[in-house]
Amino acid sequence: MPALIPTRYSARITWLGRVIDSGKTLRSEALRQAELTFAGIEGECHGGLTRPACTRVRAQHPKGTEIRNVRQLTILSAEELDLIATKMGIESIDPAWIGASMVIEGIPDFSHVPPSSRLQAPSGACIGIDMENRPCVFPGRVIDEDRPGFGPKFKPAAEKRRGVTAWVERPGPIAVGDVLTLHIPDQPVWAELGKGRA
Repeated sequence: MPALIPTRYSARITWLGRVIDSGKTLRSEALRQAELTFAGIEGECHGGLTRPACTRVRAQHPKGTEIRNVRQLTILSAEELDLIATKMGIESIDPAWIGASMVIEGIPDFSHVPPSSRLQAPSGACIGIDMENRPCVFPGRVIDEDRPGFGPKFKPAAEKRRGVTAWVERPGPIAVGDVLTLHIPDQPVWAELGKGRA
């Protein structure tokens, strides 16, 4: 019996990009197409099979510990980016400002799809979703370069709308305009979730 089930939800890729060197800038370089490898998007500084642990996993690993890289990609929702822009008081968010790997449209409440969901492209390329991403101050610095004064508004406006981190399960080509199918785990929500988070 399959552990992942296709849903009726699909999403069109509206934007692709890669961050070349996050030490210099978080700004993404826009792409029309990309080759997904087991290490992520070619040329992406967040790529690789492993990565050093960061503050996101500080309860599990000391900073800098080598761990499996399940945040090769940062995927955001066009609809949620519109909500962030509205809350910030600007007309739109350029995905390049926030280091996006991909922007999609068509899946409601995308930042909260179940962890371990999959997005599959027509080529067969498949992306595994790790979990909700968390907003941070770094995109604000890039935003401030283009829209002075608006950078500090990003983090609070992006709360619960920052998209997801993800990794490549099956390599293959993807392109702007591709329609991805959402597959979700055939598993109920853990009955102890509320107590576990308390």
